[in-house]
Amino acid sequence: MALAALRSKGHRSDNRYVVFQVLPYTLGLPASTWRVLAKCHERRNLAEYEGVVDVDERLMSDLLEAARAVLDAVRALSSQERPGA
Repeated sequence: MALAALRSKGHRSDNRYVVFQVLPYTLGLPASTWRVLAKCHERRNLAEYEGVVDVDERLMSDLLEAARAVLDAVRALSSQERPGA
């Protein structure tokens, strides 16, 4: 969703961290949102590549909230781009 928002602004990136960092520009979301997504991406990499799995319930809750904020903002962006929406 973050990549779709970046592309809607005419930009591209192969780096997920950068895609998260520009959420304030692409979707007008606060820095706290991209920080949660970046932290979860970092944790995912640790689990995938190093086998380190540390489940943090607070971080999971924050992730769900951040994902919902991104989804809502992308939906709003999409409706703005469609005529008559």
